Amino acid sequence: MLYFAYGSNMDPRQMRKRCPSYRFVSIAKLADHKLAFTRRSPRRRCGVADVTPSPGNEVWGVLYHIKTKRDVAVLDKAEGFKVGRKRINGYDRRECEVWNPLSSHKPTKANIYIARPHANPPLPSAHYISLMLHGAEHWNLPPYYQKFLLKLPA
Repeated sequence: MLYFAYGSNMDPRQMRKRCPSYRFVSIAKLADHKLAFTRRSPRRRCGVADVTPSPGNEVWGVLYHIKTKRDVAVLDKAEGFKVGRKRINGYDRRECEVWNPLSSHKPTKANIYIARPHANPPLPSAHYISLMLHGAEHWNLPPYYQKFLLKLPA
């Protein structure tokens, strides 16, 4: 499965724990969306990342190839998603088109997790943002986007 990570799953250490079969493909961006924190994670006890439509904006992240069905199932569980379940998923897994520098002539189709928002979610924790920052630095996302993440309120 090709997967676009934009939140804490950009962190390679977290991904290695969740999905040992993952392989980095490239950095990528989702056009016409913005990063938001629309959901509270009961496990983390803080706001967690989501993307919402926003014309003219972009969200940078990482494209991974998840090689095994077992790892996809672990990732689905971590994201609160179960195939076929409609009413209580925390996130829904959908296909989206992202731009990546390895295939700049056409968009790349990848899976993405989109949150089912909560009313009045809390801010993300400093630890959650640090996971995002570590991933952004590790995979060398654009400097302006790293600065944006660094300024996120926690």
